[in-house]
Amino acid sequence: MKIGDLARETGVSVRLLRYYEEQGLLDSRRLPSGHRRYGQDAPETVRRIRVLLAAGLPTRVIRDVLPCVRGAGEAEFDPCVALHLREQLQGLDARIGELQETRAALAGLLTATEGAAAVSTAAA
Repeated sequence: MKIGDLARETGVSVRLLRYYEEQGLLDSRRLPSGHRRYGQDAPETVRRIRVLLAAGLPTRVIRDVLPCVRGAGEAEFDPCVALHLREQLQGLDARIGELQETRAALAGLLTATEGAAAVSTAAA
């Protein structure tokens, strides 16, 4: 399958397909002309990559997890994926906690600023 055909079938740009290949997520073979040819399983691989990206996994993790994905259509995961997914979820939870703290600090600054402005306006 040519790269343009794969792009049309999956709705993923040629540029992204090249990126996936550079990241070791997608395999192709080169013809003597230098053109890429992808195997018949490439559309399913691209769909799996998209599912994992949508879940917030970085490509370095996807590269490790992809061999543990099976099934057609909706991806099914072997148990070897659980550790990676758990680590990513814990990291996401930590970032959410940090963002909540940052939001609270910013809201406190805004409240103090608006309070000071109200006092200034009332005094004038």
